[in-house]
Amino acid sequence: MSSAEANTSLEIILTNALKVPGVKVNRTEFLSKALHEYVSYNDLVVVLENGPIEAGVNVNTLDKVAKSLIEKRTLQSSGASFAAGIPGGLAMAATIPADTLQFYGVSLRLAQELAYLFGYEDLWDDERIDGERVRGELTLFLGVMFSVGGTASALKVLSSKVAQQVLKKLPQKALMKTIYYPIIKKVAATIGVKITKKTFAQGISKAIPLIGGVISGGLTYASMKPMGTRLRNTLFESVNNYSKEDFKKDLQEMKNEMPDFIDAEFTDVEDDILNKTTEEKNNNNTSFSAADELLKYKQLLDMGVLTQEEFDRKKEELLFNTTL
Repeated sequence: MSSAEANTSLEIILTNALKVPGVKVNRTEFLSKALHEYVSYNDLVVVLENGPIEAGVNVNTLDKVAKSLIEKRTLQSSGASFAAGIPGGLAMAATIPADTLQFYGVSLRLAQELAYLFGYEDLWDDERIDGERVRGELTLFLGVMFSVGGTASALKVLSSKVAQQVLKKLPQKALMKTIYYPIIKKVAATIGVKITKKTFAQGISKAIPLIGGVISGGLTYASMKPMGTRLRNTLFESVNNYSKEDFKKDLQEMKNEMPDFIDAEFTDVEDDILNKTTEEKNNNNTSFSAADELLKYKQLLDMGVLTQEEFDRKKEELLFNTTL
């Protein structure tokens, strides 16, 4: 498969899988449901505003939730794959694309959930599937899940607190050119080949009614769980005592694995990250207004996490504190 064909395959998979109901994850709703047992109402508002890591949620708690999610999505994908695998014979041609699509749909959903757990901002602020940042980050997640060389290092560089604030200084075009473009190119080529091999293997299994469903589900289970675990491990490492030395190591790994990596614009940012002063670090604490907090409480009210009485009490407290 040529590089152009591989890129097209990945683009088609991303675009179509994200149109399947339930694949796009609502960050606010997901975090509220996933963490309500572990944080208070007040802390949940901070989680929704700044992310679980910045809100101080224990990383081991997040890892526990992540493991549970992987198991849940793996079983979900395997069940769907089994259902798609039952038809045989003449139905085979119709079930192969659906099975492949649902596999990547579940993979993308799991990737978003894990990313949100470990501190990623909302991917869908503007509701666009074709946005460069969305496409780049989802491709990176899939690259880590498929164990594409250099992608785990790239994800840690982009996700770590060491680099996160400074990377925001890069213009979007520069960020795409510097980091995301070589990642997308490599992942597209690799996953394009794997899509073909996976489709072929599952297509043969579906030629046998019923038994083919078991085989297909087994293949999906065997793929999904290690894929999710690779992404979970990488995201966990990026937030668990990730140091400047780790950053240097991962940056070098990116350069070694991706010959197209362009670091011209990244040079100043790299120096900035590695020489960041204590004063700058102390200035990274994020504050948000009473209006922002109130909006988050309103979202919790709408989702049924808070009662009307609890919402009214929080509203009074915010208004009182604002007038002091």
